[in-house]
Amino acid sequence: QVQLVESGGGLVQPGGSLRLSCYASGRVFTMNSLAWYRQAPGNERELVGRLPRSGDPYYADFVEGRFTISRDTTETTTTLYLQMANLKPEDTAIYYCNAQALGTYYWGHGTQVTVSS
Repeated sequence: QVQLVESGGGLVQPGGSLRLSCYASGRVFTMNSLAWYRQAPGNERELVGRLPRSGDPYYADFVEGRFTISRDTTETTTTLYLQMANLKPEDTAIYYCNAQALGTYYWGHGTQVTVSS
């Protein structure tokens, strides 16, 4: 199994920046991809971006070059990052980390991002 714990959310003004972290532990060597999703109140959960084991990251259209996904990997852990810049009020949501491993999807509990003046 894989365990995911997000952190780094908070309140930020429009135009500001924030970096989210997702600490992955457990059978991280089985992970095929890592991703960030988000869910705003009343909306369905949507993909923000995905980072495959190898290859370039994929971003949703609404990212528009404002977000960057990266990761740091050790033998037993992986930390996934989401660097967000030029944040907009419509980016307000709970952000979730997702891992796909051996056909199973794992989720963290999420971290709240609120963009407001």
